[in-house]
Amino acid sequence: MTSIFIVEDDLSLQRLYEMMITTFGFKVVDKASNGKEAIEKFMSFSSKPDLILMDHRMPVKNGIDTAIELLKNNSHTKIIFASADNSVKGRALEIGAAAFIKKPFTVVELHNEIKKVLNLV
Repeated sequence: MTSIFIVEDDLSLQRLYEMMITTFGFKVVDKASNGKEAIEKFMSFSSKPDLILMDHRMPVKNGIDTAIELLKNNSHTKIIFASADNSVKGRALEIGAAAFIKKPFTVVELHNEIKKVLNLV
């Protein structure tokens, strides 16, 4: 089963994403509320998730810095940025993010992006 790690500081969005992802038939392996926590949890996973859904604006460590560190550790990691800050789209893709979706987005847009990134289309 496809596993997804949610990195989002807004707890209501974490819950919403989890509901959407499980409805798609995927498994949420864990959630983190900031970049530092995301890195710690990611490093502790014995089996790495298939995908990370990553916010950009977060306390402690932002999404770009977090993604750089995660991709340095595991270059096969697939990251979809989900952010209202469209100004970081170019940078996110440049550092190796698989995709960028601008908040707010629809359930269908998220599902399609996940399927595209994981080659499930």
